[in-house]
Amino acid sequence: MKLQGRGVLVTGASQGLGKVIAETCVAQGAHVLLCARDKDRLESVRRNLADLAGEGQEILAFAADMSQADDVEGMVKYAKERLPQITGLVNSAGIYGPMGPAEDVSLREWVRTLEINLIGTVLPCRAVLPIFRKQNYGKIVNLSGGGATAPLPRFSAYAASKAAVVRFTETVAEETKDAAIDVNAMAPGALNTRMLDEVVAAGPTVVGAAFHARALKQKEEGGVPLERGAALSAYLLSSESDGITGRLISAVWDPWESLHQRRSELSPTDIYTLRRIVPKDRGLNWG
Repeated sequence: MKLQGRGVLVTGASQGLGKVIAETCVAQGAHVLLCARDKDRLESVRRNLADLAGEGQEILAFAADMSQADDVEGMVKYAKERLPQITGLVNSAGIYGPMGPAEDVSLREWVRTLEINLIGTVLPCRAVLPIFRKQNYGKIVNLSGGGATAPLPRFSAYAASKAAVVRFTETVAEETKDAAIDVNAMAPGALNTRMLDEVVAAGPTVVGAAFHARALKQKEEGGVPLERGAALSAYLLSSESDGITGRLISAVWDPWESLHQRRSELSPTDIYTLRRIVPKDRGLNWG
């Protein structure tokens, strides 16, 4: 029960990875506030999780758009009133956005993707940070993805937003080191969620033949279990990971289960961060 008695806010909790993260937090003993835009779906998830909760566990729901400051402020105010203590935030709400060449897609949809993926991460972080600073403790987990670390043709809005989320994560981690607040980003791997269904439905002409073929193969083979990313989230929300901050951690490829044992080695390095590569990093001397 790594999260026993802790209060955790999970955005994007009505479906997909966010829902499984919320389930894992409940199973680990946390009081959980579920957040998403779809009120009916959110309430259905809340009822199901309440049935799994132990005695005294608070399982709450608050319908809100994370890209809207008033909604986020209302969510955090509600959490402060109802949860015993807020120690964790998971920003899981996100979309792929418009698919196709950057010059062809709708600019309005492109901007809306940044509002949901980036601003929808920034606003909740801003809202909980004063709470965390006051209690001199807190945990934030921001959802990243493959678009953050490599070009993602025909998904420019998604890729740009996720790269921005990682740099925002690293920056806030530096700003809050003196307050015992850990801020990390998580790459959950290739998941079979509604976003994959959207890629398959869009077709090879829109998303590219190679990407579409990979999506079909992933759909057939099952993709990465959602529980893997949820387990990493629980780890990063727990006291076990105290002092690990400013990192982009892969749920699939990184040995995160034992990362606390390497805390002293990790802390002074740029391992699990986004950095510029220069010629000498590749054994070249260009003067």
